[in-house]
Amino acid sequence: MQYTVGSIAEILKAPLHGSSPHSSVTRLLTDSRSLTFPEETLFFAIVTKFGDGHKYIQVLYDRGVRNFVVSNCEGMEKFPEANFIEVPDTVSALQHLAAAHRQLFDIPVVGITGSDGKTIVKEWLYHLTAAKYHVTRSPRSYNSQIGVPLSVWMLGEDTELGIFEAGISQPGEMNRLQSIISPTIGILTNISNAHQENFNSLQEKCDEKLQLFKNCDVLIYNGDNPILANSVNRAMLGSREIAWSKVDAERPLYICSIEKDEASTTIRYRYLSFENSYSIPFLDDASIEDSINCLAAALYLMVSPDVIAERM
Repeated sequence: MQYTVGSIAEILKAPLHGSSPHSSVTRLLTDSRSLTFPEETLFFAIVTKFGDGHKYIQVLYDRGVRNFVVSNCEGMEKFPEANFIEVPDTVSALQHLAAAHRQLFDIPVVGITGSDGKTIVKEWLYHLTAAKYHVTRSPRSYNSQIGVPLSVWMLGEDTELGIFEAGISQPGEMNRLQSIISPTIGILTNISNAHQENFNSLQEKCDEKLQLFKNCDVLIYNGDNPILANSVNRAMLGSREIAWSKVDAERPLYICSIEKDEASTTIRYRYLSFENSYSIPFLDDASIEDSINCLAAALYLMVSPDVIAERM
């Protein structure tokens, strides 16, 4: 996709101060230490309780950056070759731009949330699907209000599948991430006490996380987990469910057996009446559950059981 600083100002419905509206933008930056291609970079001067990105405009300008999104234009006359997009809130602007970019792609997009296992599920699912799809995924653990838009911006013309994780620490955050990722496939991992301080209960936190999946085609989760199952039932999302189970043989994905030896675990499963198996080089229950979530998503994406078994 071709963006200019002028077209981005139009998307953000924000005034552009500068003389080069046709300056090309391919990269978004929020951390001045991560600069790589200054001439193609748009820097968002983000203000947090820990710092103010406006303080780094001079350093970045000296290193060749010419395009900035700011909430304070004071002193911009010192940068005669720069373009400044002026917005009320730079984080909201970053999120809005990424959400607009996401809407250009009519492809399957996996959104992953939960308390534990988000990054592992993202990486393992990438390895299961990379033989079939050209995948764009979140780098590292980019799952925050800033990390998610930076991840989604990476969607390119050759992307066939997106895999993004979303993390929250307080109520009200997930709706913003939902509009950015706009997932078609949802994976809800385990819910634990991590980041619990701003929630009254695990149930409340699970309900908040489910906001990510309100427009999904399918939702994948452990149907044997009562907190997850109760929250999904109350949410009435309207999406198809792959609520896999180790006890209910009527579920679309039934885990027939889990057998551990000294160095690996073999999982035998039945999906839509066909039985198959795979092994992973882990013994812990968390890794087993993460692998089953990945299995369900890969099967839904029509990755063959043989490929899944090989890549597991």
